[in-house]
Amino acid sequence: MPSLVTSALPATDLYFEDGGSSGQPVVMIHGWPLSHRSWESQVNALTAAGYRCITYDRRGFGESGKATGGYDYDSLASDLNDLITTLDLHKVVLAGFSMGGGEVARYIGLCGSARVAKTMLLGAVPPFLLETVDNLNGAPQALFDGMVAGVTTDRIAFLDEFFKNLYNVDSVPSGADLVPFSKWVAWAASPLATQQCIVAFSATDFRDDLKKIDVPTLIVHGDADRIVPIAVSGQKSHDAIAGSRYEVLAGAPHGFAATHTAQLNALMLDFLSS
Repeated sequence: MPSLVTSALPATDLYFEDGGSSGQPVVMIHGWPLSHRSWESQVNALTAAGYRCITYDRRGFGESGKATGGYDYDSLASDLNDLITTLDLHKVVLAGFSMGGGEVARYIGLCGSARVAKTMLLGAVPPFLLETVDNLNGAPQALFDGMVAGVTTDRIAFLDEFFKNLYNVDSVPSGADLVPFSKWVAWAASPLATQQCIVAFSATDFRDDLKKIDVPTLIVHGDADRIVPIAVSGQKSHDAIAGSRYEVLAGAPHGFAATHTAQLNALMLDFLSS
C-alpha cells in the first residue's frame, strides 16, 4: 500500500494511489467526508487520455492514518506539499472537489505556484462559507454547529441525510444509488476528523489565498448545489481569480462528479489540453 509520512504535526501516514504514467501529473483532492474512491470516473477518463492521476486520502479519511489532530487547512496544505515534494512533481495540475478546493487554495497561498501548472476548483468551498460582518451572504454559524452536533451524536444517521442532499436524490435519478456507496466510504473516516473538518471548511477564509492563484484555473459548480451554494462559492471564486474559466452545470447537485460524470470529464479534459 503506497503511503508517505507527513511532516505536519501530529505526523501521520498519507495513503495515495499513483497512475505512474509519464503524462502530466494531476493530483485530485477529495471532498468531505469521502476518500480517493470518489474520483474513480475521473481517473478512468484522464488516465485513458494519457495523464498521470494521483489521488490520496486526506488525513483521517479513507486509508490514511487517523491522526489526533492537524485538521486545519495549514496542516492539510502541508500534507499536500509533502505529497508533491515526495513524488517530485512539477507542472502539476491540482484538482480539488468541495473541501479539497480549500487545500488547493491554501497550498497556493502558502507554497506558491512554482510546481503548479493549473488548478481546478470543483464544487469547491472557497472563498469563504461562514457568515460574518464582511461576508453577509455566507451560512450562519448555527448551521455548522448543527453539523458538528449531528456527526457527534449519530454520525451514521447524519450521513444518510447529508448524502441525500449531496446528490439531490429527489430530483437526480442516479442520486439514490450513490448514497449507500458514499456512506460506506464515509464510515471509514475518523469520527474526530469528520467533526474537526467541518470547523475547518466552514471557518477558513480563503479570500487572500485566491488572490495568489496566478495559473490557469477552471471553476465548475452545479447550479442546484444544496451543500455549497453556487452564489457564495463558485461565482465568487471566479470573480476573485483573474482569467479563470467558469462553467456552470445546469441542474447539477453538489456531487456532480458522480451524477454528471460525462460533462465534468469533458470539461476537465478540455481544460487540461488547452
